[in-house]
Amino acid sequence: MLSKNTLKFIKSLHLKKFRKAEGLFFVEGVKNVEEMVQHGFNIRYLLYTDRYLEAHVHTLNRVPKGANLISVSERELQQASALQLNNYVLAVAEIPEPQGAPTLQVDQLVLALDGVRDPGNLGTLLRIADWYGIREIFVSADCAELYNPKVLQASMGSFTRVRVHEVDLPLWLSSLQVPIYGAFLEGASVHQYPWQQGGVLLMGSESHGISEACRPYVSQALTIPRFGGAESLNVGVATAILIDHFKRQQP
Repeated sequence: MLSKNTLKFIKSLHLKKFRKAEGLFFVEGVKNVEEMVQHGFNIRYLLYTDRYLEAHVHTLNRVPKGANLISVSERELQQASALQLNNYVLAVAEIPEPQGAPTLQVDQLVLALDGVRDPGNLGTLLRIADWYGIREIFVSADCAELYNPKVLQASMGSFTRVRVHEVDLPLWLSSLQVPIYGAFLEGASVHQYPWQQGGVLLMGSESHGISEACRPYVSQALTIPRFGGAESLNVGVATAILIDHFKRQQP
């Protein structure tokens, strides 16, 4: 049974300040919970309905001991939810300890995000990185928070495989000895540019682009040729196009 205190506690995690204070976050949906269990996240609470139990008892059996497994009605689950509709499952887990920024290998492509504030865009970028096998994303402090429920939902479980590092982005870029590719409206066409083996792909926000503080560290400005009248591309779409061109030139 879901107590009022537990419900109130979970609902408090909708807000960033409480996630930060408690060191906890929550995810919803079959896919996200399955990925969390598979990757060994420390789950504190798992709320599930009869509908979820019927189809996913194997996942419940793999939840680590110590987690509070609570059978709830669909109405109770909806009260705790941040989604318009959730009639399956919700899990609360510990935020993993932050890892230090790794040393980049010369043949490694990583993604850097400068001021990407929209949670849906950040979640989509996690999913794109995961699709193309990019395991590290470096974000500026003014990017959307990784554990925002909208970020996690849009990532479709990719947050469990892609590591996100919050850094002082200009300072971090200045320390690198690898190519830094920046996405601009003007630059070398990605269709003809001969990509090197690895480096950093730097993407800015849709409204402001790459910030003035980061621009001096871009070693190569790239652009996606425009054939129509649209003013800009969604940052997720643009990132996918650029990474795809990079991957197609790799052995």
